[in-house]
Amino acid sequence: MKSSPLPMNNQNTSVFEKIILRKDVRFADRVFFWITRLIALLLVGLLVSMGLFLLNASSLAIRSSGIVSFVSTSVWDPVKEVYGALPVVYGTLVSSVLSLIIAFPLSIGIALFVNELAPAAIGRIVGFLVEMLAAIPSVIYGLWGVFVLVPFLREYLQPWLISKLGFFPLFEGPAYGVGLFSAGLILSLMIIPTISSISREVFAAIPRGQREAALALGATRWEMMKLSVLESSKAGMFGAMMLGLGRALGETMAVTMVIGNRAQIVASLFAPAQTMSSVIANEYAEATSDLHLSSLALVGLILFVVTFVTSSLARLLVWRVTRSQRKLK
Repeated sequence: MKSSPLPMNNQNTSVFEKIILRKDVRFADRVFFWITRLIALLLVGLLVSMGLFLLNASSLAIRSSGIVSFVSTSVWDPVKEVYGALPVVYGTLVSSVLSLIIAFPLSIGIALFVNELAPAAIGRIVGFLVEMLAAIPSVIYGLWGVFVLVPFLREYLQPWLISKLGFFPLFEGPAYGVGLFSAGLILSLMIIPTISSISREVFAAIPRGQREAALALGATRWEMMKLSVLESSKAGMFGAMMLGLGRALGETMAVTMVIGNRAQIVASLFAPAQTMSSVIANEYAEATSDLHLSSLALVGLILFVVTFVTSSLARLLVWRVTRSQRKLK
């Protein structure tokens, strides 16, 4: 059967769409094309509907205090109907940044070991075990944190840090066990699989000839990884870090169980605090007033926007790096 020519009047038409528009394409292929397009549109519609729901649910709080005043106020008192999100925003940012400080170098080290140093069989095993961390439910991390991590921090690590570094505001105060420090440690374990897997993908996209050229010029194994792999992957590693940050910002259950859940702004990492996700989890079921419910929804809206923007920028960076590296292969 002679195929009809592809339509050339629309330069923005995708290649797959041009094929579908051909008259000799089977009916089943056309149906499959439109079903997949519908599913993609439904996912976009679902995301938009979540944002609109949060915006509508938080309208009372927005009219009552305004978003700027809501974020900049540091008092969260449901009894007096005073709601300021600054303490929970502070707790979210500090715990997430602390988790990145711990997890990022470990994740890059894991990715370099699996991709560049380990034999293929060992690399597959290590990569599988690291990725299995992502399959563990967050409540299991929380239980482990409550019964293992928190007692260890309270009895051993935090008293030692206070005795040695207590003159720093970050390490002053009593050793509670729960607090920003324990939340940061739990989050670091949870985001290591995300950062390491994306970093491995970025490293694998670097042309093999780039590594061989560095070795041929007399570079050591470490110099080769530094010049050919790490230097070429800065944007991709940054994207992986931002994806890990997006995961840390939205984590709820494990953080709620070990952070102490006290809405306050303190310099010490050992003090109890609260995050945006944990305040929603703790108070939404017991909120009775309309303003309280609306304030919690506004916290959720802020968290939704922040995580969406962070994850989108990270995905864009990773996509650009991997695409440019694959073109060089």
